Amino acid sequence: MPDDRTLRFVTATEAEVEEAPWGPHHWLCRPGLTEAKDLLMVRVHMPPGDAHQFHRHPALEEIIYVISGTAEQWVDEEKRLLGPGDMAHIPKDVVHATWNAGDEPLVFLAILSPATFEGPATVDMHEEEPWRSLKTPIDYPSAN
Repeated sequence: MPDDRTLRFVTATEAEVEEAPWGPHHWLCRPGLTEAKDLLMVRVHMPPGDAHQFHRHPALEEIIYVISGTAEQWVDEEKRLLGPGDMAHIPKDVVHATWNAGDEPLVFLAILSPATFEGPATVDMHEEEPWRSLKTPIDYPSAN
């Protein structure tokens, strides 16, 4: 049974919203919101021209699933354009990035595992080579 603070069903109004420089994150599954121990899921609304620049998750593997819009998805040094219904799998500690490659908002789900881990969730790599040479970094003032 869930405790009084966790949910088994999460509606759009119950999602926990966090602002990020590249768009709002609507958390649908994570410890404290649900009973999740092994899964995290967030819906991201990324405006045109924005990106979650090159980064890695030392302890997490991830799936990016596109709901609407066009993603320029990088996994390591490989790039693909993804549209609705397409996905990318990012193994643990592999550098990756998601850019909105279209003229409309990009909406995608990021599903990560495990939900609890030691160390940092994200390590930014966009200022490091070869990543900064693959895509010119965006200077997000609030990310510094």
